[in-house]
Amino acid sequence: MRRTLILFAALMLMLAGCNTIDSRISQKQDVFNRLDPQTQAKIRQGIVEVGYTPDMVYIALGTPDEQHQKVTAKGDDTTWVYRTYYEQYEGMAHVGYRRIVFFDPATRVYRIYYEPVSTPVYSEHAQDNIRVTFVNGRVATIEQNKS
Repeated sequence: MRRTLILFAALMLMLAGCNTIDSRISQKQDVFNRLDPQTQAKIRQGIVEVGYTPDMVYIALGTPDEQHQKVTAKGDDTTWVYRTYYEQYEGMAHVGYRRIVFFDPATRVYRIYYEPVSTPVYSEHAQDNIRVTFVNGRVATIEQNKS
């Protein structure tokens, strides 16, 4: 019983920690409330524009998969990288044989057959989807894949 309660509590904590637009808005409620209605609507749709702050980008897109710091003569640049992860089907792979035992009532003999067993093979891929670069605390450039 105690183990079930612990598992249930862990599950509820995981669900409470989901990174949704509403959870990000509630985390940065004061930032979101100061925005005009048009900007709020864009952020709710996941749209990022030049001039946004890191908090605004976080609300719109969530935590980046990667962050890069670059020091230049003009100052520090930070780039947030958002990726799309997917699996690609590569075909089937032979993994062995399965033994099948069959009783033949007519001859009263057991027959053994071996059947090949295959499994699907997938390869994992990650593709940069959006790169947001901040200069002096504001979005300066947005690179986005168009597909």
